[in-house]
Amino acid sequence: MTTTPSTTDRTTTSRVGIRGFGAGDGPRLVEAWRRSAPADSITPDRFRSLVLLDANFDPEGLRVAVDGDRVVGAAYAVRRLTPLTGTDLEPEQGWIPFFFVDPAVRGRGLGRRLLTDALDWLHSHGRTRVDFSSYTPHYVLPGLDAEAYPEAARLLESLGFRTLYEAAAMDRGLVGYRIPEDVARRLDELTAQGYRFATPCDDDLVDLFALAGNHFGPDWACTIRQCLAAGTPLDRIVVARDPSGRLVGWAMHGTFDSVDERFGPFGVLEEMRGTGLGKVLLHLVLERMRARRAHSAWFLWTGEQSPAGHLYRKSGFTTTRVFRVMRRETAG
Repeated sequence: MTTTPSTTDRTTTSRVGIRGFGAGDGPRLVEAWRRSAPADSITPDRFRSLVLLDANFDPEGLRVAVDGDRVVGAAYAVRRLTPLTGTDLEPEQGWIPFFFVDPAVRGRGLGRRLLTDALDWLHSHGRTRVDFSSYTPHYVLPGLDAEAYPEAARLLESLGFRTLYEAAAMDRGLVGYRIPEDVARRLDELTAQGYRFATPCDDDLVDLFALAGNHFGPDWACTIRQCLAAGTPLDRIVVARDPSGRLVGWAMHGTFDSVDERFGPFGVLEEMRGTGLGKVLLHLVLERMRARRAHSAWFLWTGEQSPAGHLYRKSGFTTTRVFRVMRRETAG
């Protein structure tokens, strides 16, 4: 992450050293992050949750730029020390979830030094494929917002990163929200056919984890499991069962950082798409969010041209940011 270069004090750049994360760095790193990327600021507790409490965190992978006792930049490199699922440690894969440089020391190549250092560290651990920044389960942003950080985009591209795809962040207001009449009618029709929409009970979670993990990716099941283990109430989730009793979809909110206004994850079996089931689930959760006095609903990640992206736009969501998921591949 970077913002517009500053021409302020650059005299200290030559004295900046780069090392691994150490005790006492956290508060200074958070403050430097706030100065460097105010559009994507972070708090100490989010930094603790996303980085320090991650089972894959290695302090040597968090490369910290220091000038005396001042933190002036960082680049975070991470690889799997524990598998997301099963036994797969993805031995060729690494990630850089974030990097930033303090405005006071920009323009002298510190961002390039930090990223190169982080990439070298990953390469020393056998990582030949590096993604920015779609690390799961603890990503900060889905990828690079090139509109907000054009200098960062140019730097990543100069280091060999190429865009894999784009992820759209969307939101919609909920003030005065009510379920649209066509959705209410479809809910009544599906219910009459034997479909059931409800808050899951504890036993329903077995089927929910299986649906999320087997059909949408192990990171989805992991994310849901972690949020519930951390105390997220079950009433943040609506599940749908077909007339045979099979769990065929769900939608939820409050999954990430206990933020009630953040919608998702949300999924419907592919064979059930086009039935209106997804639209019903989406609006049932929006209704619950409004009942909890949420003023808006937002999320960070969907494909603008995907079926979900089209559904969101038809439901009043608009794109607020676009992120590039980028990858760099090198020889072993």
